[in-house]
Amino acid sequence: MKQPGVFLNEAKIRARVAEMGAQIRKDSGPDTPVHLIAVLKGAFIFLADLARAIPGPVSLDFISVSSYAGKSSSGEVRLLKDLDRSIEGRAVIIVEDIVDTGLTLAYLQEILRARDPKSVKTACLLSKPSRRKIEVPVEYIGFTIDDRFVVGYGLDYDEQYRQLPYIGVMDGD
Repeated sequence: MKQPGVFLNEAKIRARVAEMGAQIRKDSGPDTPVHLIAVLKGAFIFLADLARAIPGPVSLDFISVSSYAGKSSSGEVRLLKDLDRSIEGRAVIIVEDIVDTGLTLAYLQEILRARDPKSVKTACLLSKPSRRKIEVPVEYIGFTIDDRFVVGYGLDYDEQYRQLPYIGVMDGD
């Protein structure tokens, strides 16, 4: 199996995640509990690093959705795994690996807002604005990238490459 070329190295990712964590805490206030909700499977590594980068009280949960049938997005989003706990009155941050078309994130923001949290914000490691089909608010963006097929740091290709400590490109495959 071919190793993807390095697009964003481990040190660059680590530094940016630390900045994002500090900004989230600054925006939230020093004592406000922040409730991070990772979108599985891709955001699990980003979630772990981001949670450690946010000083003060942090809690975690996971949600899983699917908008893919085969290799391309169907545009229809389905909830596969719901949250384990109520988010009512909580300061929620959706943690996404990548925001592409915006359809999945728009769905998540809508269903989570309906559960009466104190607030809903989004943190994504990667943003591909050139692929947006719908504009969605993303308050914390790690890196804005062009339309390239990326893997690593939680992102996969056919369940491979998630474990890479960097973001790699699969261009030409």
